[in-house]
Amino acid sequence: MWQIRKPDRHPTPANEERVVPLEERRLMNVGDAGAFAKRDLNTELKVELHQRLLDLINLSALDGMSREQVQDEIGDIVQEELAKQKHALNLAERRQLVDDVLDELLGLGPLEPLLKDPTINDILVNGHARVFVERFGKLEMSAARFKDERHLLRIIQKIVSAVGRRIDESSPLVDARLADGSRVNAVVPPLALDGSLLSIRKFAKVPISMARLVEIGSMPEPIAEVLKAVVQSRRNVLISGGTGSGKTTMLNAMSAFIDNSERIVTIEDSAELQLQQDHVARLETRPPNIEGRGEIAQRDLVKNALRMRPDRIIVGEVRSGEAFDMLQAMNTGHDGSMTTVHANTPRDALSRVEQMIGMSGIDIPARSARSQISSAINVVLQLARLSDGRRRLMSVSELSGMEGDVITMQEIFRFRQTGRSADGAVIGRFEATGIRPRFLEDAISHGISLPVDLFRPDLRFDA
Repeated sequence: MWQIRKPDRHPTPANEERVVPLEERRLMNVGDAGAFAKRDLNTELKVELHQRLLDLINLSALDGMSREQVQDEIGDIVQEELAKQKHALNLAERRQLVDDVLDELLGLGPLEPLLKDPTINDILVNGHARVFVERFGKLEMSAARFKDERHLLRIIQKIVSAVGRRIDESSPLVDARLADGSRVNAVVPPLALDGSLLSIRKFAKVPISMARLVEIGSMPEPIAEVLKAVVQSRRNVLISGGTGSGKTTMLNAMSAFIDNSERIVTIEDSAELQLQQDHVARLETRPPNIEGRGEIAQRDLVKNALRMRPDRIIVGEVRSGEAFDMLQAMNTGHDGSMTTVHANTPRDALSRVEQMIGMSGIDIPARSARSQISSAINVVLQLARLSDGRRRLMSVSELSGMEGDVITMQEIFRFRQTGRSADGAVIGRFEATGIRPRFLEDAISHGISLPVDLFRPDLRFDA
């Protein structure tokens, strides 16, 4: 049997502050409503047991133990502690309590059940007492609670310290990630006025494939075949969309079509991409330290990536001056590179990239900047999250050059909304515009055959 208890310590001094038993505390707070009081009581019990276990057990002994072994050992200790407090729980409640205490000890406390729930896409914590989740594109209140602000802060510190980040009053906001790649953003006081804020964008443990996107209606299968041809013919792609529209998911799905023999360098603020190829070099930015030094920005990583002999460069999202270096890479032999940008339309996406070139500090005329964009980017995909919560590919456009000072762009496919069903679901169809894309010739030169009928103007795909 494993031994995880610490040696007995000296008895508690008589003058030390007495820990008020939970039952006594509950009686002191009789005004609480039944269910709400029980939920708060259980939260308080879990946190108190967690603190007590930290005093009782040898944490270093946990390293060589499985969760099941820890559960057996801790179950006995929890039972003893409950008996001392004369707190009666039935078998099911005790098992649940042990699981929750293990989540506190080994995981992220009240967040663990939400992270394990495959139907939840986003977890949004607005202070210790209000936790929301997004299921199927809709927000709803969760029963999960933190004991108090200190409890929530401890969980946030646990998340950010695991990836070498820090958060405190001097650096009150941070981007981080969980072990599974889920994206985390945290804001603490004094910036957060009503308690710490925590946002988690969950990532599927198995990356969502293009076939899965077709299955859930994000796009029809013929358009997915066109996107496969775009990637395999090494066209440079810009994926545009608003927050939560599925840009990173689309980037992951499209990257699966890259040949396994190619060397890929990925650059991200917080590592989220889940590429499956053998030859992937992953780079992540670094924030400044407590003295304000040591920052490594995306632009530095893009410049460094050019010295790493990449076949393709994938930037998770361009936000500022790195856009100029990314365009330079696309124009100098790194065909098939991809990135994402926040924008509401394909034309807005190009305007944003142009503005980012201005953030690079390089004095370049607007016409030259647009010329760089038109020669570097071949295809723009526009994504959106519709009012029913579903994420869809809204447009596939191709850049065709310059006319005067204007970048010319032609739409190949688009999604047209035609109405709404009785339950609020968006009804629409995908349609071809009738324009034969220029990348069709590139696909043919790479040995990829696409039926010309796919681009007929009368072609419709029901969604």
